[in-house]
Amino acid sequence: MSASDTPPTASPSPTYPAIAKHGLWDNNPALVQLLGLCPLLAVSGSVVNALGLAIATLLVLTCSNAAISLIRRQVSDAIRLPAFVMIIAAMGTFIELLMRAYTYDLFQVLGIFIPLIVTNCTVLGRADAFASKNPLLPSMADGFSMGLGFGLVLVVIGALRELLGSGTLFADMHLLFGESARHWEIQIFGADYPGFLLAILPPGAFIVTAFLIALKNIIDNSIRERRLRQQPSPVKGSKRVRSTGNIA
Repeated sequence: MSASDTPPTASPSPTYPAIAKHGLWDNNPALVQLLGLCPLLAVSGSVVNALGLAIATLLVLTCSNAAISLIRRQVSDAIRLPAFVMIIAAMGTFIELLMRAYTYDLFQVLGIFIPLIVTNCTVLGRADAFASKNPLLPSMADGFSMGLGFGLVLVVIGALRELLGSGTLFADMHLLFGESARHWEIQIFGADYPGFLLAILPPGAFIVTAFLIALKNIIDNSIRERRLRQQPSPVKGSKRVRSTGNIA
């Protein structure tokens, strides 16, 4: 049996810490891949809007990755993308019905962006790049970490825009958590704060997102330079000489 007849060995699945780090930081969908920016920029005007879309995207990513991982051996390459889109659409419809049933007011605020989760490039990208090639649990972990990374960025942008635009945090949280959360609103700058309209408008979302991307790049560069400084420098003048033969 020649070496060319040897069947290829499957690549090992990444570890769970590596999957989490990949989704939360190294390959964050919003800060590195720059995917799903349309809903991220449009909906992140407040914390409650951002959190609602973040939870919906997280559930769709995790559930669709799980379903696609289970059927990955039964779906041929010719029909894999249509099959993946149908599964993602089913999960998106399920989440939409849940929001209609339990958070209808927030669903009306988010509007078309809940059904549009189906077209989020992050969801289809993870399905094709990871879930179609890995077992169930790593695929669910990948979907969860990617959804959590996307959601955290979404909530941070929503908090900054709400804070700058209205001077408040956690306003209208009752839309997501019920009447008991109606009084969670915090007035950071007081009732006389005039507001900063640019932060609430779409250009404000671009500016806040750009600052977050710049901050991540600064942190990454700082970590990279520190690791380079910690590496031992070669000793000058030290050379290894190889000698052969016997010296009489």
